[in-house]
Amino acid sequence: MTATAGDPARGTDQLATTSADRRPGAIRRRRRSYLLFAAFAFPNLILIAVFAYWPIIENIYLSFTSWDFISPKAEWVGLLNYTGLFTSWSFPATLLRTLIWVVAVVVITMVIGLALALLFSLRIRGTTAVQTLAFSPHVLSGAAIATIWLLIFDPNTGLSRLIFNAFGADSPAWITDSSWALPALIIVSIWKGLGFVAIVYLVGIQQIPNEVLEAARIDGAGRWSTLTQVIFPLLSPTTFFLIITQTISAFQAFDVIAMMTSGGPAGATTTLSWFIYDEAFNRTNVGVSSAASMIMFVILMAITALQFRFVERRVHY
Repeated sequence: MTATAGDPARGTDQLATTSADRRPGAIRRRRRSYLLFAAFAFPNLILIAVFAYWPIIENIYLSFTSWDFISPKAEWVGLLNYTGLFTSWSFPATLLRTLIWVVAVVVITMVIGLALALLFSLRIRGTTAVQTLAFSPHVLSGAAIATIWLLIFDPNTGLSRLIFNAFGADSPAWITDSSWALPALIIVSIWKGLGFVAIVYLVGIQQIPNEVLEAARIDGAGRWSTLTQVIFPLLSPTTFFLIITQTISAFQAFDVIAMMTSGGPAGATTTLSWFIYDEAFNRTNVGVSSAASMIMFVILMAITALQFRFVERRVHY
């Protein structure tokens, strides 16, 4: 017989269950579960608090102070660091340069990476070796990559000289010319991240069911229609993931800049990440550096929020 909402049998079962939960044995088991959870969770929470959240809190405090690493106490200056940044001529230029850097690196890397992934998916002979070569820059250190490209960009003996000479032109002074320095670093950054983007896109393509592609062919879809109407929409979760990760990575790019140009020449390659380092460790303006890092933090949070707010709507899971 089925118990109804007012069935006394159902009320009796609920009372029995409640009484069982209150038994000393059940209480002890639940208490042991809580203690086991605390034993595993609290050490990790403490590490996260000490090494993630506390530095953020400390950086927020330092952004309102003036300190040079030497003085025993930081001097409170309020919003002076922030107003000084936005009223200077160099910091807005740095923000614009960083925007150009991020857009160029992210867009070009993802477009070429998707094209490579589509080629890798054709399963042509030797594709595995090409995939390994394409992914290898991602696992190399920034110092090694910078050294390789410094040799390539050398206007006297580098590979770029041979390429330009083949077209009857002289190789530009990539690293020492302010007009070419930023494009040179963009090229290096694209080369460094291209393999990762291509492999992630390749995994996404391989996850597309063959039945879906076969159905598109049966419906008369050509290669371009299949690519734009089927493959691209199904790759939207992968694209969304790569947009977020590549944007954050581009904002935080530092090692290649430090090894190849140190923000020069004449500040032509000073992005926001290098500006933060330069102000703190070269100019010992810890307060200004902290304020700039907080601005970078807010920008990244805003970009990520906008991506989740608008871009994720177009994602097909």
